[in-house]
Amino acid sequence: MRVSRKRDIAPYVFLAPAFLIFALFSYFPFLKTILMSATITNSGGEMKKFVGFRNYLDLFTSAEFVSTLAVTGKFMAMVFVPTLVFGMIMALLTERRNGPVSVLSEVLFSLPMAVASASAAIVWRMVFNPASGVLNYILGTNINWLADKNWALFSVAMVTVWLQVGFTFIFLVTALRGVQPEVKESAMIDGANAWNIFWKIKLPLISPTLFFVVFFNMTLSFQSFGQIRLLTQGGPGTSTTVLVYQLYQEAFMNKRYGSSAAMSVVLFLIMLAVTLFQIRLERKGVFYN
Repeated sequence: MRVSRKRDIAPYVFLAPAFLIFALFSYFPFLKTILMSATITNSGGEMKKFVGFRNYLDLFTSAEFVSTLAVTGKFMAMVFVPTLVFGMIMALLTERRNGPVSVLSEVLFSLPMAVASASAAIVWRMVFNPASGVLNYILGTNINWLADKNWALFSVAMVTVWLQVGFTFIFLVTALRGVQPEVKESAMIDGANAWNIFWKIKLPLISPTLFFVVFFNMTLSFQSFGQIRLLTQGGPGTSTTVLVYQLYQEAFMNKRYGSSAAMSVVLFLIMLAVTLFQIRLERKGVFYN
């Protein structure tokens, strides 16, 4: 009887350190954020007065916050779609191993993964420079990419795509190489062209990986901060102020921690809703071998 009890307790003993770490660094901060979102705090972050849902009502009746939500959604679309498209194109180009050329292409396509967002922002700031930047020189234009409201969000999205596309490429090319050659050869014998093979065979077979890549890229898009902080600081105006950056401004610049905590909860709920929607899509469009 004692032996069986020891066996029942043993897994919990081994899991206890992990649970403790999660409790200290994930669960407790999350619960405290929810509590703080219902309070008014002083400049030091101390909770002074319980106000219930007042912070949330102030957010959703604020034109600035509604504009931030619109910018966040637009930014996510501008990042998510090109990242997936370019990652798939690069994966298809290097799907077949063709010696040193293929290896070099894989290294170049994956290289952005090794670059921190801060370092990338510094390099891209020089690329976007209106007077001496290489982008205006190549295009023959005279655009102030980071100071023009019409181009600032596009410019930051371009940097974010460049940062994320390497991760997407690695997973997609690995999945494509996992498709059995016999399946493709059988389809070709039956008269299928390259498009039919890609659309009706490859995509269904790599759909689990594709689902993961979609989920990961959407999550990263919501959390993009470093490049916005260093390139535009949310400007010009509020044209590049996404939800994460406004949260940072509200907490660390305006010292309104209750309002920033409410924004954190809203961001969590948005990401939760997106995740649940993707899980529903997974049941319909993802095929596991």
